[in-house]
Amino acid sequence: MFAAVGCGGFAVVDSIFELGGIIKLLILVNDLSYFLSHRLPIAQAATAEGYEVSVGHGELGGVSPELVAQLGFPTYFVPMQRGGTNPLQELRSLYSVWRLYRLLRPDLVHLVTIKPYLYGGLVARLARVRGVVSAVAGLGSVFIRSDLRSRAFRALLYPIYRMAFGHPNQRVIVQNQDDASVLINWGVLDSQKIRLLRGSGVDLTAFTQLDEPDGVPTVCFAARLLRDKGVYDFVAAARLLRERGIEARFWLAGDADTKNPTGLTESELQSLRDEGVVEVLGYQKDIPALYAKAHIVCLPSYREGLPKALVEAASASRAVVTTDVPGCRDAIVPNESGLLVPVKSPEKLADALQWLIEHPAERVAMGKAGRLLTEREFAIEKIVQGHLEIYQELLESVP
Repeated sequence: MFAAVGCGGFAVVDSIFELGGIIKLLILVNDLSYFLSHRLPIAQAATAEGYEVSVGHGELGGVSPELVAQLGFPTYFVPMQRGGTNPLQELRSLYSVWRLYRLLRPDLVHLVTIKPYLYGGLVARLARVRGVVSAVAGLGSVFIRSDLRSRAFRALLYPIYRMAFGHPNQRVIVQNQDDASVLINWGVLDSQKIRLLRGSGVDLTAFTQLDEPDGVPTVCFAARLLRDKGVYDFVAAARLLRERGIEARFWLAGDADTKNPTGLTESELQSLRDEGVVEVLGYQKDIPALYAKAHIVCLPSYREGLPKALVEAASASRAVVTTDVPGCRDAIVPNESGLLVPVKSPEKLADALQWLIEHPAERVAMGKAGRLLTEREFAIEKIVQGHLEIYQELLESVP
């Protein structure tokens, strides 16, 4: 049902005290690449504090389990697809999470993104997990739309969310206050369980080329290529600026996500390449190098938790244009480190980009303000410490 990499043998025990006080922590993610990009520093810090850390995952995202095992974290596969809706497959996923809990007997589970915190939260009480951390990194596309299908789906999800957030010794990490308010007002989450941590943190030492490059101003979109990320709003704004005679380059950097209902298809991406208004760069592994060659970072998303793309933009000392929606507006200081525009408004987006293109001194000043904001609020050390404190809080609580 699931495979372990690099874990050798293990003993099933009923109490952490049988292991001399070692605390077993299981981090469950739907994609192993997400663990490396967003949770690895937390796992490393927990290991340094004496935790025994394992990783449960669904898809690989191009990452080798052996690589993660070499970093010191045994991995366990759980059949769990991000975009899957087949009831039998979802029940299999739920059962596999329960089996993994019974296999590892974790003292703490850290459940990251929607399916892990729903399925992992549902079975945590049955498996007698001592403490649960549920990380809400955005609420997903179903909470963006208000059409009949989305409302019906939210109604079906309601009892699942209530049960998933019902463990007596649980903390739910949100990245912005709007998401917390939605869950509280929906009636699925006790406000006493909420802890606010602003994003996944960023390693500031990776961003060293802070001065803008010479040449034509370049505007960079770097995220998964989803309609809900505002890809077509970005393209429409680029068209408008070309029509206005504004000299600039527009980069569309990111991988296609065909399992997301709003993901662009390959034929749609090819149409954008053929049109030539934006340059389709594909997936970029080295974000510091990418942003070092850009002048402005743009993310016209419809809703986020707290987008790492914008935090990294600020770390690179780049001015930002983004939408006035939950998550995005939490990643900048409006009119100081970047500009906010209305959601789904390509014309306003083009206006903001044009202003930054035509005012380089103000643009540079915004980038510098963003770097200071990141140092103050988003540094990886601060985010990691926040997680360790939540772990300790749970361990000290008595369910």
